[in-house]
Amino acid sequence: MSDSQSDFVIYGSPVSPFVRKVAATCLEKQVPFEIEAVNVFDPPQWFLDISPMKRIPVLRDRSIAEEGVAGTVADSSAICALIEKKHPEPSLYPADPHLHGRALFIEEYADTALAPAGGLGIFRPIFFAINQGKEPDIETARVSWATKLPPVFDYLEATLGQGEFMVGDTFTIADIAITCCFMQVALVAETPMDGWPNLAAYLERMQARPSIAGPFAKAEGFIRKALPERINLT
Repeated sequence: MSDSQSDFVIYGSPVSPFVRKVAATCLEKQVPFEIEAVNVFDPPQWFLDISPMKRIPVLRDRSIAEEGVAGTVADSSAICALIEKKHPEPSLYPADPHLHGRALFIEEYADTALAPAGGLGIFRPIFFAINQGKEPDIETARVSWATKLPPVFDYLEATLGQGEFMVGDTFTIADIAITCCFMQVALVAETPMDGWPNLAAYLERMQARPSIAGPFAKAEGFIRKALPERINLT
């Protein structure tokens, strides 16, 4: 990020895996950006105007417009594709057509399979409850860890095989999406991966990348204030 005003503003919260996905994309490309917090539980009208699905993140490109709908794009996948188009180097999308399609699919799999199983099934029952002054729903989280995530991990372990990256032989948007969504669980719970050794080693490598580790550290700092220790779900 830069001290001067950036073209890109990401509306959302660093606690969101999808906000961190966009942030990681910018960091990999060394594109300056800012994150402007939005309360998704009680969003202002101006945010509803630019987020038709009432979700975060939304990106604003100030080089197009400083306010209003102009210059905004909603949805993390659309935003990352926009950033790639405007800042093509280093590329996070494979040039090969088949690998390009595979990367887009793995990104979608992260958003629609991994994120709900971990985010809705574990993160929300624990952290949202604590944030509302309630006891965490550990039973729901344990069921999700035991039943919803293993099939997802099985697929990712098989897809990865002995490879270093999820798609091809380079770091892509697929790796960002998978790692950011997985780490949403790691914000609130222990994540033993004994049954998926290749995936475990892969995630350790990916989590060490500065573009992923930096945004995660900010989210973790916020979470640890309310939840000092991660919960054991096994």
